[in-house]
Amino acid sequence: MGNTEQLIKTLTEDAAKVRVAPHPFTLSIKWTGAAAVYLAVLLAVSGLRPDLMHAFDLPWFAVELASLLGIFIATTVGAALLAFPDLHQKRGIVFAPLVMFGLFLAVIFFAWNADRPPAPLPAHTFECTSCIILVALPPAVWTFYTIRKLASTHYYLAGCLAVLSAFSIGALWLRLHEVNDSIAHVVEWHYLPMLAAGFIGVWLGKVLLKW
Repeated sequence: MGNTEQLIKTLTEDAAKVRVAPHPFTLSIKWTGAAAVYLAVLLAVSGLRPDLMHAFDLPWFAVELASLLGIFIATTVGAALLAFPDLHQKRGIVFAPLVMFGLFLAVIFFAWNADRPPAPLPAHTFECTSCIILVALPPAVWTFYTIRKLASTHYYLAGCLAVLSAFSIGALWLRLHEVNDSIAHVVEWHYLPMLAAGFIGVWLGKVLLKW
């Protein structure tokens, strides 16, 4: 009897302490804070577009930025919830990105119609997409790394939202940095690649998050 009690005591003492997983909202706040610092550092290094105040005079520029920020918040919270098998019983919030993307499409539609006569196209093209991807890499890595340590069973959607969240950071940075008022260019080289990024995120979720 004494040996059994001693064995139980020894096993109990040797057992590794299990860290409690953070609440999804706490996790998303941490990601958002890290993204805010990251974006501030990037803008401090690259600089804000010199005509930023003039850009805010344009009818839909501020609304575009606000809706893009909404996409970032919705995808970040959604990715945090999807890191847990039961979504913390907040399944409805996971679909918030669909609402934000719908609003974003409406904003782009009105901005496109308001761009009369069309603003001149910048000389560059795919360079914008490349810059957004490079900026999106660090937040994508830290988001996937964190989700990987948890227990996501929704790895396809979690990967998709993680990549979209990171991509939206890059898109925000470029809109605040690049002197460009052409909505046609922005749609083609900033936002259409976001669709491809979402599909890549689905694949990355299967590769990196499946367990």
